[in-house]
Amino acid sequence: MTLGVADLDRAISFYEGLDWPRHVRSAQGVAFFQLGGLGLSLYPRADLAKDAGVPLESRPLQGFTLAYNTRCRDDVGKVLAQAVALGGRITRHAEDAVWGGHHGHFCDLDGFLWEVAWNPGFVLADDGRLTLPP
Repeated sequence: MTLGVADLDRAISFYEGLDWPRHVRSAQGVAFFQLGGLGLSLYPRADLAKDAGVPLESRPLQGFTLAYNTRCRDDVGKVLAQAVALGGRITRHAEDAVWGGHHGHFCDLDGFLWEVAWNPGFVLADDGRLTLPP
């Protein structure tokens, strides 16, 4: 998944500050992070719009939420606190969820909405890969 960001260096610092593992550091003009079985790339918003052949927008759409799953309940609050310390904004503080887990939400520096969640029914492998129950 690729996020179009306003300032690539600032976005890289934010996601590295969350301790998310960055890969392919030799790549120029883009940054790649390994999130379990998914790859997150950060790409300048103007370049992304040009590549896709669409007009440049100033803010991301809020018709979706990106999700980051934690290994334990207490990690939800820790990740949210890290996001705030790095300049992110909490939109919903950590709380118990009606589906039996614990979650909260933040917006990153570009306004992308993230849910941080612990779900007792989801298993995370050592490499962070999520396994959904059958």
